[in-house]
Amino acid sequence: MKNEKKKFRLFDAVLMAVVVVLVVESAAPAAAIGTSQFFWWIFLLILFFIPYGLISSELGTAYAGDGGLYDWVKKAYGPRWGGRLAWFYWINYPIWMASLAVLFVQVGETIFKLELGTFANILIQLIFVWLVVFIGNKPVSESKWIMNLAAFAKIFTIVALAVLGIYVATTRGVANDFSFKNLLPQMNVSSLSNLSVIIFNFLGFEVVATMADDMDDPKKQIPKAIIYGGILIAFFYLIAAFGMSAAIPTNKLSASSGLLDSFILLVGHMNWFVIIIGIMFMYILASEMVSWALGVNYVADYAAKDNNLPKIFGKEDKNGMPVGTGLLNGIVATVLVVIAPIIPNQDIFWAFFSLNVVALLISYTMMFPAFWKLRRDDPEHERPFKVPGNGLIINLMTWVPEILLISTIILTIVPMNGSKEEISTKMPILVGTLLTAAIGEVVVRFAERKHQ
Repeated sequence: MKNEKKKFRLFDAVLMAVVVVLVVESAAPAAAIGTSQFFWWIFLLILFFIPYGLISSELGTAYAGDGGLYDWVKKAYGPRWGGRLAWFYWINYPIWMASLAVLFVQVGETIFKLELGTFANILIQLIFVWLVVFIGNKPVSESKWIMNLAAFAKIFTIVALAVLGIYVATTRGVANDFSFKNLLPQMNVSSLSNLSVIIFNFLGFEVVATMADDMDDPKKQIPKAIIYGGILIAFFYLIAAFGMSAAIPTNKLSASSGLLDSFILLVGHMNWFVIIIGIMFMYILASEMVSWALGVNYVADYAAKDNNLPKIFGKEDKNGMPVGTGLLNGIVATVLVVIAPIIPNQDIFWAFFSLNVVALLISYTMMFPAFWKLRRDDPEHERPFKVPGNGLIINLMTWVPEILLISTIILTIVPMNGSKEEISTKMPILVGTLLTAAIGEVVVRFAERKHQ
């Protein structure tokens, strides 16, 4: 009897790349940079996104497996660095989940014109968190329809934003100055601090690589999914940026409600179309967490089996799904949701979201050096897809994205001008980052010592 073909096709892989990498809710924070965002989108697309996509393709096909980033860093630098990578890669997820739970309720309140009390707010956020945890513990072949539908919802939302933006720009004018001078990069602290969000918007391709075991022909499907998905994603990000810039003056743009505000301003008022967009946006927020869970949970589970994270991360159900990591996701997100009302920050979504962005970017700072070292130390390893170029090109593709990552992390967490506003915004992120790193080091050393 012939083996039944696996259910995760190239079409599914491309849509998964779109739903994982295309982060709709972060379009507003990126748009806060102003019209110079278009320069930065193109700049980072060329100098970060393309090298990152090519390197992910090579590593994902050469060292295929559920470990993904963890496998690559561990092979290059040893188990302790693999454990650190797994920690940062994992911890960003429950923090992100908490931020999207906050945003989920905010969007619901706006489109349905509700004013929920603190208890009702927290209750709905907790339902969001644990529903995501439950669905995220299902095999990818069972939940792929969620991701496929989410991909179409994202595409529809962004295309609608772009079409409305073009219509408004041609009939009523735009909300921001699109002169050549304003399109050039503005080298101020406020704008540069948000560059980390654009890089964050480009991340996630290695999640596709972790799905190799569910694909028919991963060595061909993974590079194709990244190439096709990358083209679509770059196009959608740019048209979304234009639609939002056409609708809202930069100085009035909210990091949390910017997307929905753009539709309301472009349409002119809250109507049935904006409500539909809002409902789709709420679905996108939940499905985004499900799609990322498939990669994040596998990496943490894999690291736990390797004794580089505590055993609870490696607990699996009868189907081999990493339910231990899923449970921890829910617990951490629950704690954050419950304590959110007492955090002295007017925009809880942005506070959590910034910390999650920094944690994820830190994990990727280990990927590029790992690629470089594996190319140098393991040249004979079979590479079905290989990043083209000589030694100079490989060095540029490794260290330019690495420098960009480190620079944007510093700009995001370190107060640069000493102003009261910047200190109040960045200090909580800096403290949260240092605390996260310290806890992670304790967790990794604990797992290491327990194994010994």
